[in-house]
Amino acid sequence: MSLVLLVLLSAVIGLLVWILMGYGRTRKPDEPPLIKGWIPFIGKALEFGKDAHGFLEKHKRKYGDVFTVQIAGKYMTFIMNPLLYPSIIKQGRQLDFHEFTDKVAPVTFGYPPVLGNTFHGLWEQIKRSFQLLQGDHLEPLTESMMGNLMLVFRQDHLDRAGDWRSGGLYEFCSSVMFEATFLTIYGKPASGVRHRGMDDLRRDFNKFDSMFPFLIAQIPIWLLGRTKAIRQKLISYFLPQKMSHWSNTSQFIQRRSELFEQHDKLKDVDKAAHHFAILWASVGNTLPATFWATYFLVSQPQALKVVRQEILDVLRDDGVEFDASRDVLLSKEQLDKLIFLESSINESLRLSSASMNIRVAQEDFSLRLDNDRSVGVRKGDVIALYPQSLHLDPEIYEEPQTFRFDRFVQDGREKTDFFKDGQKLRYYLMPFGSGSSMCPGRYFAINEIKQFVSLLLLYFDLQLEDGQNRPRLDSSRAGLGILLPSSDVRFRYRLRAD
Repeated sequence: MSLVLLVLLSAVIGLLVWILMGYGRTRKPDEPPLIKGWIPFIGKALEFGKDAHGFLEKHKRKYGDVFTVQIAGKYMTFIMNPLLYPSIIKQGRQLDFHEFTDKVAPVTFGYPPVLGNTFHGLWEQIKRSFQLLQGDHLEPLTESMMGNLMLVFRQDHLDRAGDWRSGGLYEFCSSVMFEATFLTIYGKPASGVRHRGMDDLRRDFNKFDSMFPFLIAQIPIWLLGRTKAIRQKLISYFLPQKMSHWSNTSQFIQRRSELFEQHDKLKDVDKAAHHFAILWASVGNTLPATFWATYFLVSQPQALKVVRQEILDVLRDDGVEFDASRDVLLSKEQLDKLIFLESSINESLRLSSASMNIRVAQEDFSLRLDNDRSVGVRKGDVIALYPQSLHLDPEIYEEPQTFRFDRFVQDGREKTDFFKDGQKLRYYLMPFGSGSSMCPGRYFAINEIKQFVSLLLLYFDLQLEDGQNRPRLDSSRAGLGILLPSSDVRFRYRLRAD
């Protein structure tokens, strides 16, 4: 289904409301330039959806670094200068993110809203549960993920020495990471060490995920073919009576299950829908991020060689000589030492992420941008940061379209000094959001990508098949996180001889 159809579906209801209410907007003197487009309600949605980055850059050149755009019935004020980001991110009282998520996420994943008095205190408890993905809690998660990655690699890919095998790189990364992450977060089945039907689960997940942009855009699910039936099938996988038989479940999921049991008004299917939402949060962006990190390294043999040697050196420093016949267990402390690998991952995130950081104005007010400037915003307006424009700014990143695996390394340490207009940027890499909307699972996500890439480089020789261009970014998920490749990439792999 195309973005054009998405917008047309939105317009079916929205345009009628617009006409009946005589809805329109005229710019006030203190407000940013207003870009409405010539199609009522739809506004600039089609142009934005076709190429969000190009659209915003074009209008930045014409209107300056702050402007408001009508997109499918919403008025979105874009802040295009990264030097202004801190003013927006620290503004918490009049700009809110959680109201938006509690409106959109329940409709998307099929559970009742948790803000308000129906489930007293549940929202705050859910937010606190994300602490179990950070700090000291990362240690057991890292150990569990390492074991599960080795399990999947051993049983599916480390069974034939010396033979070249070929396949799709995205499919390879996706299948391994999906199952290993599932086992780490939700645990193992009642019998055996791997859940049956994992490939079918992933296929259904991919079908749902392909409709995710439409659901986030609040297209009614009944207009999206079999999406509702697929979602119900996915939700049913996490019903409490089924999950109660799983073992080695993460503390994070255990805590959330305990919270849900404290609220009698939550039905079993509602609890399952919450768990399903965590599945999407765990892998929806991590799978494509893993692909891009792997692809860029494999496409540059010299970068791959440096990163592979770094992993071997870290193991050797701790007295471990790599042996392909034995399982590797990289600790969180060892992962933290892999600065070239982390730089490679950050560089791939810079090139592939297209998230949109949004806040919703809670009232009409004057938004302070810096010491010299304020702009008027209206209640209900969306204030948006679009970090892809930052990530591809040639003033900040030299040759921004080029993958440089060591771009975030300086003098043997992480590089954090990046500048715009001669001023050091506080925010220079933003694939995980910002402020109160920053992804709480970002540390776990980076850790598991490091683990996957480390094992892949240690155990396998890797080559891209000849005659392929660099895969394009699929813009259909623009604004939602890491972009998928427009097509898979063919590659060859075999067990390393040394």
